[in-house]
Amino acid sequence: MARIHQKMEEMGIHSLAAYLRKMALDGYCVKLDLQDVKEMVSLLRYANNNLNQYAKRANETGSIYEEDIRDLQERLDEIWECAREILSRLAAIQ
Repeated sequence: MARIHQKMEEMGIHSLAAYLRKMALDGYCVKLDLQDVKEMVSLLRYANNNLNQYAKRANETGSIYEEDIRDLQERLDEIWECAREILSRLAAIQ
């Protein structure tokens, strides 16, 4: 039992039932370090917020072309789509 709890701790799993189910069904547990992905998402949110503020300010002052804002938004949308794909592939790992 001590070895099971040690393995659970190594994997960061706190529920004995969850650990045993995972081991019974798959025979292994995978612990992924997603810190880089979390950092990427954080930076994307930050960039998105900045872009929205930039667009708002530009709309208020009229000092930027609408086409430029649209182009920036499309590029940001592409980045988000790539991020979603990465997260989707990571979630599918069994």
